[in-house]
Amino acid sequence: MLNLGILISGRGSNMEYILKSIKQKKIPINPVIVISNKSDAKGLEIAQKLGVKTEIIESNDFKGNKFEYDKKIIRVLEKYGVTPSNGLVCLAGFMRIISPEFVKKYKNRIINIHPALLPSFPGLHAQKQAIDYGSKYSGCTVHFVDSEVDTGPIILQAIVKIKKEDTEKTLSKRILKKEHQIYPEVIRLFAEKKIEVLGRKTIIS
Repeated sequence: MLNLGILISGRGSNMEYILKSIKQKKIPINPVIVISNKSDAKGLEIAQKLGVKTEIIESNDFKGNKFEYDKKIIRVLEKYGVTPSNGLVCLAGFMRIISPEFVKKYKNRIINIHPALLPSFPGLHAQKQAIDYGSKYSGCTVHFVDSEVDTGPIILQAIVKIKKEDTEKTLSKRILKKEHQIYPEVIRLFAEKKIEVLGRKTIIS
């Protein structure tokens, strides 16, 4: 069975839904470690309550060399058996851009969720970007991580209609509900070896 490592920075609501889905036997994967770059991340306590080990690797001292920090992450992942051959790494509100070296080592084994329909509105405040642009629809995207920001191969997307009275907060709330649905689903598909990457495209069987 594959080993799962989850990286968080805050409340970890996607992490919580992923771990609960695993606990309910909906995903055939072994959640072995949750790593946070912030010691006060609320998600750490949630993970512990759900029976998953946690580690903190503070990132405050690593503002220059991303790979020096990521090497510490990789060491912890490997310690718990989350390897490039038998592991999956999920970013769940992890507020750091990971290094190209990390991406290369875990090629097509790092996934992320973004609160927009990529390739539209990458980066921060995607919900506000969509409202300000006048988009009629937004949503969320689960994608593989590559060496750029929010540009990796798209795996699954969910659509949310933007209402004329929407604010960044109200739209974010509705998108988050979709995130909680499709992120665990993608992990299930990955664990069951139903995702194939062909260049920029993913094929789901």
